[in-house]
Amino acid sequence: MERLAQLALHTTSASGAPQAPAHPLDPLTPQEIKSVSSLIKSNYKTKSLNFNTVTLREPIKRAYYEWKEKNGPKPPRIAYFVIVVDGDNGVHEGLVDIGAQQVIEMNHTEGVQPILTPSDLQKTEEIVRNDPDVIRQCELSGLPPNSMDKIYCDAWTIGYDERWGSSKRLQQALMYYRSDEDDSHYSHPFDFCPVVDMNAGKVIYIDIPQRRRPLSKFKHSSFHPKHIAEKFGTKENPSGFRNDNTPINITQPEGVSFKLNGHVMSWSNFNFHIGFNYREGIVLSDMTYNDHGNVRPLFHRISLCEMVVPYGCPDFPHQRKHALDIGEYGAGNCTNPLALGCDCKGVIHYMDAHFPNKEGDASTVKNAICIHEEDDGLLFKHSDFRDDFQTTVTTRGKKLIISQIFTAANYEYCIYWIFRQDGTIKLEIRLTGILNTFVCADDEDIGPWGTKVYPNVNAHNHQHLFSLRLHSRIDGDNNSAATSDAKSSPFPTGSNENMYGNAFYCDKKTFNTVKDGITNFEGATARTWDIFNPNSVHKYSGKPATYKLVSTFCSPLLAQEGSLVRKRAPWAANHTQVLPYKDDKHGYGMLYPSGEHVAQWSGDGPRGMRKWIGDGSANINNTDIVFFHTFGITHFPAPEDFPVMPTEIFDLQLRPRNIHTENPVLDVKPSYARTTSEVKAGAVGVDTCSLNVDKSSRLATECCKK
Repeated sequence: MERLAQLALHTTSASGAPQAPAHPLDPLTPQEIKSVSSLIKSNYKTKSLNFNTVTLREPIKRAYYEWKEKNGPKPPRIAYFVIVVDGDNGVHEGLVDIGAQQVIEMNHTEGVQPILTPSDLQKTEEIVRNDPDVIRQCELSGLPPNSMDKIYCDAWTIGYDERWGSSKRLQQALMYYRSDEDDSHYSHPFDFCPVVDMNAGKVIYIDIPQRRRPLSKFKHSSFHPKHIAEKFGTKENPSGFRNDNTPINITQPEGVSFKLNGHVMSWSNFNFHIGFNYREGIVLSDMTYNDHGNVRPLFHRISLCEMVVPYGCPDFPHQRKHALDIGEYGAGNCTNPLALGCDCKGVIHYMDAHFPNKEGDASTVKNAICIHEEDDGLLFKHSDFRDDFQTTVTTRGKKLIISQIFTAANYEYCIYWIFRQDGTIKLEIRLTGILNTFVCADDEDIGPWGTKVYPNVNAHNHQHLFSLRLHSRIDGDNNSAATSDAKSSPFPTGSNENMYGNAFYCDKKTFNTVKDGITNFEGATARTWDIFNPNSVHKYSGKPATYKLVSTFCSPLLAQEGSLVRKRAPWAANHTQVLPYKDDKHGYGMLYPSGEHVAQWSGDGPRGMRKWIGDGSANINNTDIVFFHTFGITHFPAPEDFPVMPTEIFDLQLRPRNIHTENPVLDVKPSYARTTSEVKAGAVGVDTCSLNVDKSSRLATECCKK
């Protein structure tokens, strides 16, 4: 850490170095990725390399704010890399100072495996299609002869399998059949599972169940337009689509309200940096709020840092299905290129993302991040009954949305970071895509572990649990956290303190140690969590400046104590963990709660969250803290989720409390307002939205009269 701290405080340069972006948190440019890979290749001239990761190693917090707030030197551009070297176990990883054009650290780390990339997933399908034992199993299952071109597999991380541990770089291939290349294969799963050694490029084992299940002979269930026409088309309506779905267009004739300077966003008093990396996807950093000229720091860094999707079928090999999608695949690696008017709608600004391909050249995902505004409904409203509600003020708001969509094999995860004008920060996640499926026989009782969603198709119970990482900086670096529970008065009805029995209050318990900060959601007390600055006290309320975490989608982790899931995702066992922030030896402090290299980790030993918690005695009150929150849903599949899922939505929000002296959106111009004196005088007041002004709304009125 000291070496990187020194590097972070002294700017270096070298001839031949690519031009660095203006902001030290900006993702690596294609030129920087190429420069890093060239430097690495020069150190492995006799070796065959497969580039896995080249990404920005963000400057340590202290160095960043020395530059940002104290006119200190700009931190250097440091890249972190992971490569797979032919013939070597584990990974080679290290750091490159791009400005100095020097490899400043290089390690061969054995006993771990790297993150899986989209090219790894594609390669697996090619391997299984050409394996003679896989071909034999397909034929035994009822595959028509000479049909291996119609075999598909979803390549999944193997989780952890004690037969191989982490000695080989493995994937498990979940096998399917498509009768046509445009069909969805999830209605025709096979019952066997090849295990593929990615470095060797071959199938090393095939897991075969004791009970064999033949390939389904039912028609494929698919969802593309031509399939909808086949399912629902009529002579009058050959497309099969609903004919009452008229277009909705969003216009902003005067342009957008936000300003984007490189990666730095300014919008409605918010200011923050938008980053993006291979693992977390969108990262929001250095977030502040301009409170009428007083620029107040809020959060140093916010991201989704991990997730786990444990499946609930106890039969072998389904226990291996518990993907830690962010750590094992990467929300950035698997991000989609987005399309105007489809994935996002309105006046859109897009940002691209850049990653290395296996040769070390930069590849670009166009439109990886979508930025746009939407109407946010009412910000506030009040009407006076004394003149039949003619005295009124109505103020509508807008919201800023920063989004990405990533695909992890069968599932799509739609991530929306939403900013409201009152200072609220929301995170909305929409799950769609396709259920993971397994074949079941005609007469099979599948038990309580799944649901038959189509003939011969069993969709297993599963969960989607995310870890939200909040590195707070509310009005300064020293923050605290607490539970906030709604409780009835401890005094009984009829007592002097609670004569009529109606009293209730907020019970706030501040965390002093790490052990205190390990908590769970309590529905009975409508539990929320406070992240606050005890040194910044509101002049009216006498309470500290706070962001309140309101999160009710808090499914408990259902895998039992001692399970592989709990070992590999220890953070998921509780809804909060609060830790004192420390930079690690690489200056990359406390980012990933399941550790740096997640693929094929057994879950044993001190790593990630388990290591950070330690004995739980460290102080977390009035210090630099990192707040982790586990949230998500439990999914019991249903036929309505097949052949493709309608989006399932869950969210949480961070609300400012005791920060502003009054309603922070009073300065947003009202959409409609009339005072009592204006009503008496027959004056119009402010009117931007009534039918007298909004002519287009008359179309709905006229339509309803028909």
